[in-house]
Amino acid sequence: MSSSDSSEKQDEASRNNREASSSSLDNNKKEDEMKRAAAKKLIERYFYQLTDGCGNPHCDNKYCASSGDLKPLTPDEAAAQAIQLFSQDARLCERHPNKIARTQANSNIESSLNRQKMNSETITNDLVLSPSGNEESKSRNLLNTSSEYLYLTEQILYDIIEECEANDSYSKLIKTLGKVFCNIDCLACSFLQTETPDIEEKSFDKDTDKVRGLNKEEVRSLEGEKDKDEDSCVEPSKNSLAPVDLPSVRRAFAALFKLKTSIFENALVNALVALAGNLQVQLPTRKDKDNQDDVVNVLLIVFEIPALGSGDFLETGLPAICRASQWLTVSVQAKLAKIWSSPVGRISLRSILENLQQLITLKVIVTQFHRDFYVQDENVITSATRLIKILYFANMLAGTLESPCSAEELAGSIDSLYPIPKSQKAVPHVDPLAYELGINVLNCRKPHLPFEEFYNELLSDAVEMDRDFANYKSELGKFSFMLYPFILTPATKTMGLYFDSRIRMYSERRISVLQAYRGTPSNPYLKLKVRRDHIIDDALVELEMLAMENPNDLKKQLVVEFEGEQGIDEGGVSKEFFQLVVEEIFNPDYGMFVLQKETQVVWFNPTSFESDGQFTLIGIVLGLAIYNNVILSVNFPMVLYRKLMGRRGSFEDLKDCNPVLYNSLKQMLEYTAPDLEDVFMQTFSISYEDVFGSAINHQLKENGDDIQVTQENKFEYVELYADFLLNKQVEKQFHAFYKGFQMVVDESPLELLFRPEEIELLICGSKVFDFDELEKSTEYDGGYSSNSQIIKDFWTIVHLLSDEDKKKLLQFTTGSDRVPIGGLSRLKLVISRNGPDSDRLPTAHTCFNVLLLPEYSSKDKLEDRLMKAISYSKGFGML
Repeated sequence: MSSSDSSEKQDEASRNNREASSSSLDNNKKEDEMKRAAAKKLIERYFYQLTDGCGNPHCDNKYCASSGDLKPLTPDEAAAQAIQLFSQDARLCERHPNKIARTQANSNIESSLNRQKMNSETITNDLVLSPSGNEESKSRNLLNTSSEYLYLTEQILYDIIEECEANDSYSKLIKTLGKVFCNIDCLACSFLQTETPDIEEKSFDKDTDKVRGLNKEEVRSLEGEKDKDEDSCVEPSKNSLAPVDLPSVRRAFAALFKLKTSIFENALVNALVALAGNLQVQLPTRKDKDNQDDVVNVLLIVFEIPALGSGDFLETGLPAICRASQWLTVSVQAKLAKIWSSPVGRISLRSILENLQQLITLKVIVTQFHRDFYVQDENVITSATRLIKILYFANMLAGTLESPCSAEELAGSIDSLYPIPKSQKAVPHVDPLAYELGINVLNCRKPHLPFEEFYNELLSDAVEMDRDFANYKSELGKFSFMLYPFILTPATKTMGLYFDSRIRMYSERRISVLQAYRGTPSNPYLKLKVRRDHIIDDALVELEMLAMENPNDLKKQLVVEFEGEQGIDEGGVSKEFFQLVVEEIFNPDYGMFVLQKETQVVWFNPTSFESDGQFTLIGIVLGLAIYNNVILSVNFPMVLYRKLMGRRGSFEDLKDCNPVLYNSLKQMLEYTAPDLEDVFMQTFSISYEDVFGSAINHQLKENGDDIQVTQENKFEYVELYADFLLNKQVEKQFHAFYKGFQMVVDESPLELLFRPEEIELLICGSKVFDFDELEKSTEYDGGYSSNSQIIKDFWTIVHLLSDEDKKKLLQFTTGSDRVPIGGLSRLKLVISRNGPDSDRLPTAHTCFNVLLLPEYSSKDKLEDRLMKAISYSKGFGML
């Protein structure tokens, strides 16, 4: 044999060996892949046993969610434990076969499993490749699949519940809930409307919010039932996504929650967590930011869950949904607000609000906040607050609204009504959602739910307003509750205003120090020196000079000195100054304001002879009171505060100013008989009296004397009448008043933080005299305590005083008879021992709210001395 033949045979033998080796490797590889696939299925089955359960309400497997002994797990936690159970060959519960294999609906769960398997790749490979007698049978059972529901309707849920009750096994219900509620597409196509709703119920904007309905055949197509006997296993199309049928959702959930909650709670909570994970991944990366009807449908369904504010839903499910909702676009928020404000949606408004408030309260209670982690840093609280903002605007849309705001009014400015130089006016903050909806809090006459229900007192107490104000001023986009003021109590918001004014005061002081170094010293304070007998004239002259020369001086800390009197103004002298100015200017004999006898409110005198400067002074005084945190004894109608924030007075405002006229005009509007002209005999001409009592006629429109009020024009008549009384008649006086007010508060966040009702509270204080609060918050000094006999006698006497005498006591001890915003507990009264028994009267340091009380020998003597002190003291003679 030649060497060449021998070489060929050797090559052929080598090739045969390689092919055999390759075939053996391929077979081993295929075998390994099959084992891995089987292991994957087993791990997946463990995963769903941990999250959904087996459906047996009497299950005793501690590794099954149906047993009730297993705490809810996140997808990552469940995946890690599933791998561990697989390695231990732990017990698997028997369950009904699946209808179809897992699909894209579980992509987030697959990713969790993959992450865990990547983290323990070596261990898993060893487990997969090692022989096991049970794996093959387990894999066979797991791969036995059929069809299952990919979305829900009210009837489908009824049928599933009925079937589960008949079989005494809730595996199908658990599986369906987990399948549908963890997937955005499946849930968005659930509970859809089958008919187009009434036009007034579906949207406020007919052009932009068109709701498309589905006919019967389309519904069947979506459900995959060409006939009623066919099983539904086809996923609906999203191209013609209809809105959610909220009444159907509520009925379906009502039927579901008639069952024992423990049957499906874990599965539903875990599905919500998975759903939230999907939302968090998808929302930031979606290209079409405006067309997100699926997200709207998903959130509408989720927030209808009855138990969302309790149990594991509150602790696990709802926080996850809130975190995901922080990525909602403004257009999606606007759609949600419109739907929740509709007649069908507003039914759930209070329950959704209560659930979110409860979540915030829970987080405030259980979270430990410290100097490096403030309440503004808690993601669940801030996300829930953003959701409450949607409810806040929905609540206004669902209430009684006036005409939409103009662009200027939306910006919180009335420059178009009363021009103020732009250099003096700060650019106001405009909320994007308010702009999208074209609404402002001033539009809402009566909200669907009282605004007070949006306050969260625990959160308000937990918020560090100095930190929140820093976040508000920061350009880093940090969260600030000052941009969500509806959730804070007025007392907390007052602290935000306080920090703003104090920072400006300190800034003026620094500027004064720098100017002193440069050789041009200036007073770091706004110092007023006035005579008691000429307080208006002196204050007017000094304030006018300041306003003309340097209006920024009005933003310095106010210091008042009464000529010929000793005393350092630490706040008490300023309080008395404001009190005296208010008493004199609002005196009817002064002629600047008129008193409405029915309501005891004061309004501008349209025929006053006083100059504009006098009204400007009142505006400055009002602004300085807010700026220096002083409460005034004024009684303006609510329309004044609405006008200060940018709304013109309208017919409804007459209810506070002149209820008699309001009722008569309302009677005219409600009169529907055709003989209105004969009954009311009214023309478009009105009359009023000047300061001398002479009648003045005014025509509301040209030739008003000749135009009768009829059924056709009565609304125009009422509108013109109210506009004249509240706007045009006092335009000159109010313009001067507004100008003075803006000189002080033009740069403050006043309009951002407060509604008109809250501004009245800020200026005038609370009307609730709760002296029990004052007693609880009072501190003692000099040897006194709450157990001292004289202190017990003091409070016994005080609680028996009349309201008028209680006001005198407040005036004596604090310099003001008004209750601060937040109640008497905010006063921080201090009662200090002022020596042993004597005949001296009690005295007070009003600057510091300190009452100096001798230790009288008897209760009767204490009462006698106290009543004399509060009844006969006048002026700032107690400092």
